[in-house]
Amino acid sequence: MKRQNTDGTPALPGIRQAYRKHISSLLLFGSNGTVASYILLNSYEIVFTRTLIGSLFLIAVFLLSKGKFSGWKNKKHFRYLIVSGVAMGTSGMFLYEAYTQIGVSIATLTYYCGPLIVMVLSPFIFRERITAPKILGFFAVLLGIFFVNDKVIVQGGFSWGLLCGVMSAFMYALMVIFNKKATSITGLENSIYQLSVSFFTVMIFVLIKQGITISLAPQNIFPILFLGVVNTGIGCYLYFSSIQKLPAQSVAICGSLEPLSALIFSALLLQERLTLIQVAGAILILGGTTFAEFFHKPMTDQ
Repeated sequence: MKRQNTDGTPALPGIRQAYRKHISSLLLFGSNGTVASYILLNSYEIVFTRTLIGSLFLIAVFLLSKGKFSGWKNKKHFRYLIVSGVAMGTSGMFLYEAYTQIGVSIATLTYYCGPLIVMVLSPFIFRERITAPKILGFFAVLLGIFFVNDKVIVQGGFSWGLLCGVMSAFMYALMVIFNKKATSITGLENSIYQLSVSFFTVMIFVLIKQGITISLAPQNIFPILFLGVVNTGIGCYLYFSSIQKLPAQSVAICGSLEPLSALIFSALLLQERLTLIQVAGAILILGGTTFAEFFHKPMTDQ
């Protein structure tokens, strides 16, 4: 007789391993800002080198596993992934600029509003029914954003740093929406296309802005390699190889570990401290997002 979980659903082989891989990827993503703070490059150069190293690593893994590129055959879905990759690169540049302007913790929390933006747009784009928990969760996150950024706004830091955080969230939403439309291209090949297009997007921007003249000091080499290979390459590999084995609802709920881990890492390693009102805002953002996604009916895996 086949084993079953306590809720009556089949116990899939390797489900525990999939959870471990998925949680590990979220913890890696949550440490991005902390690792980046040790790199003496501007935000655009960090994203450029990170996406370059990550893309090369994923391509190497794909080829070594004898994978074959076939997603480009579906022209429509391939174009969707190109748009998604451009949005991913743009989001990364905004996010890392926000890191330098308003700190890792606040920038990460603002960026994490991206999933809520997707929820708001889903009724219009995917014809999904919006529910009361979604609405309540969304307003909780909006209130949380105000709380965590209250100190920044009062100090006059609202203009550029917070704008970068908000724009990174909107670009994240575009990335998810167009990726969701590319239903025929999945797994590691999907992430390779996205990350590669993201790299070329950042490369074009850096080329126009300052030219490709990145100078790596000896102390920058290890953290940039770590950010590119581990956080970006291995992180994406773990993420995309695990989500296909996990329920969509579980993936959504576990996603809260990313901003939560970013707060913990920034507090432990960067000595960033949140005020009580900012802690309350963080709870509202994480709680509102979890509440909205917990009561969101899981979509059929595509």
